[in-house]
Amino acid sequence: MKYLSLTGFLNRVLLIVAAMIFVATISPLHAEQVIKIDGSSTVFPITEGVAEDFQKAKKGAVKVTVGISGTGGGFKKFCRGETDISNASRPILKKEIEECKKTGIRYIELPIAYDAMAVFVNTKNNWIKNDCITIEQLKKMWEPEAQGKVTKWNEIEPSWPDKPLRLAGPGADSGTFDYFTEAVVGKAKASRGDYVASEDDNVIMNAVVKDTYGLGYVGLAYVLENKGKVKALKVQNPKGVCVAPSDKTVKDGSYQPLSRPIFIYINEKSAKERPEVKEFVEFYLKNAGKISKQVGYIPLPEKAYKMAEDRFKKMEVGTVFGGEIQVGLTVEELLKREAKH
Repeated sequence: MKYLSLTGFLNRVLLIVAAMIFVATISPLHAEQVIKIDGSSTVFPITEGVAEDFQKAKKGAVKVTVGISGTGGGFKKFCRGETDISNASRPILKKEIEECKKTGIRYIELPIAYDAMAVFVNTKNNWIKNDCITIEQLKKMWEPEAQGKVTKWNEIEPSWPDKPLRLAGPGADSGTFDYFTEAVVGKAKASRGDYVASEDDNVIMNAVVKDTYGLGYVGLAYVLENKGKVKALKVQNPKGVCVAPSDKTVKDGSYQPLSRPIFIYINEKSAKERPEVKEFVEFYLKNAGKISKQVGYIPLPEKAYKMAEDRFKKMEVGTVFGGEIQVGLTVEELLKREAKH
């Protein structure tokens, strides 16, 4: 009996050791099945939608995590090699290009949709004529020199009420912040600091929903999602025409300068060495148009996605934007630039 018990004990030990060896063997494989994405809150709804569909298609074999650190915050992680893909609501900047060079991170830049930035106010706002605002008026509100000085609506226009002007918008790590300040103030990141700043678009939205005298800006999708809770303003374009943000006005190039392409950046090494990352990006490009539309963005023309698929297939690294924000880039101009890549 003692001999049998010892045999049983030894058998149990052998089973435990075998199990430990098995777990140790497969654990790295499981670790490799996580695709890490971070970056823009604007691009988040599209990437999250693609990620959900991809995970369903893979029946849970691949996990895709999608964070919201803002475009700038996302690039910091990406250039440190912490993520496989970076969501970006503007092109990569020179300083970020340099950071990626330092760490040996090479990337593939892929446009995935178009977005309009919407300037919005509380539904009780009835003093902005024709619900149309000019870039000059927005500059008076948002430029750095306005901090602590421009605090009331009538300091922008005398006919507007002698009431507090309370602003809300993206924080400094946001690509939307970078683009808006470039387009409105004339210099990226040049902004007053005394406003409700957040990387969470819902925080910005709620600040205006609760305040009759609030004004904010976010990606159009979030305004459409909250239709009836806030009022999107028309913006006077360079031709002097007041234009409302919409699918049509972004596509025809009339909603300027507050419309722009949005991107994903792929770590070349991840794409080359990890089949699941390559498969995910291919899945993304095939479904980006459909999902972009579903979540309130403007899909690119089909030929743009074909160009992106071709670029990814060839693993063409780098950016076509020279490390600078491009204001007022129409869909047509984007396609010309992409074709030259």
